[in-house]
Amino acid sequence: MKFSTSKTELQKALQKLSKATPTRTTLPILGCVYIEADDSKTIFRSTDLELTIEINVPSSLETKGSTALPLKTLLEITNELPETRITLEVDSKNRAKIHTDTGDYDLMAKPPEEFPQPLVQENQSDINISGKDLKEIINATTFAVSKDELKPALTGVLFKFTKEGLIAVSTDGHRLVRHRRKNFTSKNFQGEIIIPKKFLSYMSSYLSEDDVILSIGESHLSAKIKKDVISTRIIGEKFPDYESVIPKENNKELKSEKEVLLGAIRRVSIFSNKSTHQVAMSLSSNSCLITTEDPEKSSKAVESVKAEFKGEDLTIGYNAEYLKDVVNHIPGKTIIANFSTPVSAALFSSTSEKKDVENLMLLMPIRLND
Repeated sequence: MKFSTSKTELQKALQKLSKATPTRTTLPILGCVYIEADDSKTIFRSTDLELTIEINVPSSLETKGSTALPLKTLLEITNELPETRITLEVDSKNRAKIHTDTGDYDLMAKPPEEFPQPLVQENQSDINISGKDLKEIINATTFAVSKDELKPALTGVLFKFTKEGLIAVSTDGHRLVRHRRKNFTSKNFQGEIIIPKKFLSYMSSYLSEDDVILSIGESHLSAKIKKDVISTRIIGEKFPDYESVIPKENNKELKSEKEVLLGAIRRVSIFSNKSTHQVAMSLSSNSCLITTEDPEKSSKAVESVKAEFKGEDLTIGYNAEYLKDVVNHIPGKTIIANFSTPVSAALFSSTSEKKDVENLMLLMPIRLND
């Protein structure tokens, strides 16, 4: 195999591919990038067996073939090279050479047949979605995904495609996000899939205004952006009944400026207990107080926040880290929070929702220390 490409093209490709290369693995081949060059294209592929990235690299082909080269070494030398033409050559004994204007570099390749090949799936359903919309959905939901591997259904985001639109849901048992879009229709697929957070987080850094083609198979999902393809397994678990936990009778309402409320929570939480992160919101018609106290360190803090509150007086406790996350991810400048009792879930939303988009966030309280 022999082909040449520019330093910039190779560097961009390897940087993307490195995101799917495991730092520790019992399979040394996963530390390599698989390269296949033929008359039609030159593809580079990396995988950690959960996420697979395939990139089409512009090149000039001399000899067809395939190989697997150590990705870290290839990226390090590419990073150090000045702008130049790079020629990659691999012989029948897996000896690789990198030719450049500044010098030649030798390394050993691995047999390409050892590299895991992508799963070929039949009966795929293709969905076109705007890259901008998908990025909004990902950013609105992934922060609430669970890290608990014992609850695999919660380690991804539920995507529910219906005739009425798209619903994306994530929860870790403490927080829940329901992101609904009525401005989206899927003709080819109606149903539910749970997409792993790792795939979505990578996609978020990748997405732009360009449309994305999502191909949904029985066990895997792939996203095609221009000439690049990112694939992952679908989490084959049943997502919990999220609608049943969303309260319908929260008749106490708080309205506040987002940045004012968020700033107060951030400052007060500095003085909270570092294991519980406990803060309290004391709400009445004429005041909204954010307070905390840590007897272990003899520290406490209180801030008064300018806000409107309708309903009976209420004092409710939260984990400050979760509360900051929820408030920070509310779009717009004004937050609306609806409460019921000190031990029931509160609902957070915004006054500046787009016409066809609804963001609803649920947060469970914690019991306050006496």
